[in-house]
Amino acid sequence: MSTLIDAHVLDRALTAARPAVRGRLVELKGLHLLSRGVDAAVGEILEVEGTQGPVLAEVVASTPAGLVGVPLGSTHGLRAGAAVRATGSPLTVPVGRALTGRVLDGLGRPIDGGPPLDALPRVSVENQTPNALLRGRVETQLGLGVRALDALVPFGRGQRVGIMAGSGVGKSTLLSMIARGSEAAISVIALVGERGREVREFLENDLGPEGLARSVVVVATSDAPPVERLRAAFVATRIAEWFRDEGEDVVLMMDSLTRVAMAQREIGLSAGEPPATRGYPPSVFGLLPRLLERAGPGEVGSITGIYTVLVEGDDLQDPIGDTARSILDGHVVLSRRLATSGHFPSIDVLESVSRVVSAVTTPEQRGDAVGLRRLLAAHRDVRELVEIGAYVPGGNADADRAIALMPLVDEFLRQDLDERSDAAETWQRLHTLLETT
Repeated sequence: MSTLIDAHVLDRALTAARPAVRGRLVELKGLHLLSRGVDAAVGEILEVEGTQGPVLAEVVASTPAGLVGVPLGSTHGLRAGAAVRATGSPLTVPVGRALTGRVLDGLGRPIDGGPPLDALPRVSVENQTPNALLRGRVETQLGLGVRALDALVPFGRGQRVGIMAGSGVGKSTLLSMIARGSEAAISVIALVGERGREVREFLENDLGPEGLARSVVVVATSDAPPVERLRAAFVATRIAEWFRDEGEDVVLMMDSLTRVAMAQREIGLSAGEPPATRGYPPSVFGLLPRLLERAGPGEVGSITGIYTVLVEGDDLQDPIGDTARSILDGHVVLSRRLATSGHFPSIDVLESVSRVVSAVTTPEQRGDAVGLRRLLAAHRDVRELVEIGAYVPGGNADADRAIALMPLVDEFLRQDLDERSDAAETWQRLHTLLETT
């Protein structure tokens, strides 16, 4: 009688039976670990013995002097001469439907006190970008449950969008509204560089039990090592890719892309890269397309990527924001003026763009959206005159109508945190608003 053995169980057994070859750590400088006497390829994981337990390091270069690795944890307790062992595999993460409702750290390990994930299959964090000619097309609107987005910046299944804003304008809150109100069956959320205090608040208050039940959350707080913060983005993307390959339409939300770039900046500068634009080394601008292009439609399923971009001083032309806009399929701009006036979500719809709007909406829907944009633009042009009492009615028909309808427009664009709006209902409400005389 033959016995069938699960492939990943067999792989683990063979890995455990492999003879251990140990080398030595010869240099430790910042994020630069140089080891000799151990054989490993670039991308594989090394295990370095320390006084407080083993520290994992990822091989990033192979030189005549030895292997260069970057630590995936704190280097406290490491010293030159420490034993180094090659694990023989790259960084892997667990995948499977059992991940829904779980919270993982930046390396894919559970941190929510739930059951271990040892029984789940594991895959490498690295993966190939889908072939450009085999990708599906973005043709169907994905309802997000947020009226301002569904009507004026509609998202398509498989689109990639950046949410651009300075600090404290409501990026995380908007993400939580999308996580709860989205039509997608699965959400994968990466919190990169967040304050530790805010993580539990986001999970319990913003996301809530309903949102968490259909989400996988990957967390790397601001005090995590830069390599873990960087890897958190790829761990979340790889988990989303597994669900996409299973035929699911996944929403991948990353807060924030800027902190991922900052983590790569720390690593690049420590490795000796020259600083370029505003201190970012060239590797940062090579990293962004490699990460962002992995989202999008596949041959089956799709990943709708939503990435927050923390722009410096509300300057939308900062290097990361400008690079992200050139790669992504649209951007949503949050306005500090709207946020400080109590208008939430604080979306500046006139500055926000969806590049797939013509593919995911009907001509009637686009006509209604353009009509509302015209009213908002006309009101913006005369707003200061109205506020000081210098505007004379009758000079501009669009402005007159915009002033008359602005209370209804504001009511349409405002939305409570716990309110969810169906996409079909949103389009009907917009059409009714524009028919008001």
